[in-house]
Amino acid sequence: MRTDWTREEIARIYHQPLLDLLLEAQKVHREFHPANQVQMCRLLSIKTGACPEDCGYCPQSAHYRTDVERQGLMDTDEVLAAARVAKADGATRFCMGAAWRQAPQGAEFESVLESVRGVAELGMEVCCTLGMLTPRQAEQLKQAGLTAYNHNLDTSPEFYGNIISTRVYKERLDTISAVRKAGITVCSGGILGMGESDQDRIGLLHQLATLNPHPESVPINMLVRAPGTPLAQQEDLDPLIMVRTIAVARILMPQSMVRLAAGRAQMTREAVLLCFMAGANSIFHGEKLLTTPNPEPEGDLGFMRDLGLTPMAAGRN
Repeated sequence: MRTDWTREEIARIYHQPLLDLLLEAQKVHREFHPANQVQMCRLLSIKTGACPEDCGYCPQSAHYRTDVERQGLMDTDEVLAAARVAKADGATRFCMGAAWRQAPQGAEFESVLESVRGVAELGMEVCCTLGMLTPRQAEQLKQAGLTAYNHNLDTSPEFYGNIISTRVYKERLDTISAVRKAGITVCSGGILGMGESDQDRIGLLHQLATLNPHPESVPINMLVRAPGTPLAQQEDLDPLIMVRTIAVARILMPQSMVRLAAGRAQMTREAVLLCFMAGANSIFHGEKLLTTPNPEPEGDLGFMRDLGLTPMAAGRN
């Protein structure tokens, strides 16, 4: 696996004719992953709102007046009940998100560890996104059975300051490093449609593809415009940009699970199909992604049947 990509090399891949790009991405995909299989994931907000970060896309930020209701940390019984439902619906990976800048110490973190242990005992992959972590917290999560930690880079280093002012890019990279050192797999991707340029998308892909090793999981999100946030009036993103970015991610990081994440609810069936053709092999299955809308689970399963896609079995990846 190459981790020495240059931005110029990535730009050449990114800007090639779309049909050529899709063909290359599909060849790479079928070399490293089974054809026509998609991993189903479920993402649950276990602590909602009142986040001190000022991420311009996020309705959970305390800096903005949005319709998101604040919710304290869910107890383990509630989390495990949701995980059992997700497993029954076909999900093999259960992700827990808490709106913190930095994962807290004390009783709240102990509760998260208990939830991680419980979900792992259900035989599911367990992922968390809790904000920044200390090396000790990363080790504790590993010991509890955490499979993966999500910490998105969001965009390129150059564009990052236009979106967030309460955290610097290096802090994100430091958390990813702490997760990696603890022996937890990395889930890291970005968000498209925030006003960034092609160069910024190439910059994001460059950051991800030069991590050594590559993130095992790369979620690609389309901005879901939340009323009350600074990006609420952002222009629609051309879905073909989503397709193109996924295809390049697949080529640069062949072994990674490329996850078609937020924004599917605002895409046509045809655009989603092209994302699968580009090499996406995972979706988030459930009515909500943290606080943003997502397609209905039954609709997803029906669409996958129409395409001849099957849910990936537990343990496959």
